[in-house]
Amino acid sequence: MKSNLKNVVLTAILVFSTNVFAEISVIVHPSNEAALSKKAASKIFLGKSKKFADGGSAIPIEQADGSSSRKAFHAGITQKKSSQLKAYWSRIIFTGKGQPPKEVSDDAAVIALVSKDPKMIGYVDSASVNDSVKVVLTAP
Repeated sequence: MKSNLKNVVLTAILVFSTNVFAEISVIVHPSNEAALSKKAASKIFLGKSKKFADGGSAIPIEQADGSSSRKAFHAGITQKKSSQLKAYWSRIIFTGKGQPPKEVSDDAAVIALVSKDPKMIGYVDSASVNDSVKVVLTAP
């Protein structure tokens, strides 16, 4: 009985630790040649910039609140927790200075949108990346 409980606890630790340490890839359309720094990505996803470094329009795609990819992205790139993001966007919306990025449900939805539009930028778990998009930045 004790060994079964021990196995369950160890399995839970492994599952949660892999989620915490998942690598996130910031992705764009393969034809997008713009370079992207962590700071530039943060500005795009916080609505402070609407352009890539090369001057092209940037349309960020956000994952659903509570998703592991979203938590990892914002922890590593914007340095904001979910509650901080909600407060930030509430203030921006209230003052009429902007709107939050469009939200989609998961990695597959982000890839589907980004692969069809050179203006879009999104983030996914690095394990989800395929040949239909280009990785421009990674974050632990």
